[in-house]
Amino acid sequence: MTRSARRTRRTTQAAAVGAAALLALSACSSDDSSSSGSDSSAPASSSSPKLSGTVTVFAAASLKESFTTLGEQFEKEHPGTKVTFSFGGSDSLAASITGGAPADLFAAASPKTMKIVTDAGDTSGAPETFVRNQLEIATLPGNPDKISSLKDLTKSDLKVVLCAEEVPCGSAAQKALEASDLKLTPVSYEQDVKSALTKVELKEADAAVVYKTDVRAAGDKVEGVDFPESADAVNDYPIALLKDAPNAEAAKAFIELVRSDQGQRVLTGAGFLKP
Repeated sequence: MTRSARRTRRTTQAAAVGAAALLALSACSSDDSSSSGSDSSAPASSSSPKLSGTVTVFAAASLKESFTTLGEQFEKEHPGTKVTFSFGGSDSLAASITGGAPADLFAAASPKTMKIVTDAGDTSGAPETFVRNQLEIATLPGNPDKISSLKDLTKSDLKVVLCAEEVPCGSAAQKALEASDLKLTPVSYEQDVKSALTKVELKEADAAVVYKTDVRAAGDKVEGVDFPESADAVNDYPIALLKDAPNAEAAKAFIELVRSDQGQRVLTGAGFLKP
């Protein structure tokens, strides 16, 4: 073989070796890129814990129908969770929370009753207003006593029921009466708005001052009468996560549902006003 032929052969071999090395490097780079891409495409939700367990909600009695509906929706959206409620007068619920009753969140019918809990340091973060509610007079079906105003409730022959003054609906009613310079002596003061309404439903009273939402929820069991003074006594409803919430993550998710468009549709559909 001539010197020129040997040089040509060595050049061809070197080129072949270089090409093989280049192919190997390219394959290695491709594997690394593929591996990196696989990691970056991992679903973000894999790092978020799945919600489970019981969410204990303390809520004003006037929220019973709306929150029960939202609780059912929450359980459907988060299999493995259960929402339990304790409905009642906001002042009584606040006292239970500050007394150590285990709960995850509190939805009150007034900032004043929520303040009982925040002042005790039992909330986690600042409460947020999620709806408002306005008063209405509930009368017997057909309004047989022809009640058309707040002043009509002062008639001596009428049996009228109010919420206790420490309860948000009672405080609002008192504010409306004072704004109208009216005095009213009820046959009873009830500890929550549902109890006041029940007195009319059972025909144990002729009328009660309750919330519009409660009149709507009662259907044909009562009749509602608007009165202009109620515009001066509208209650804000705050909601807050509690400091020692046993199921804080699920409670936060429930609060998000309440404040979401979906939750607001349920609440305004029940007669609540937007915040």
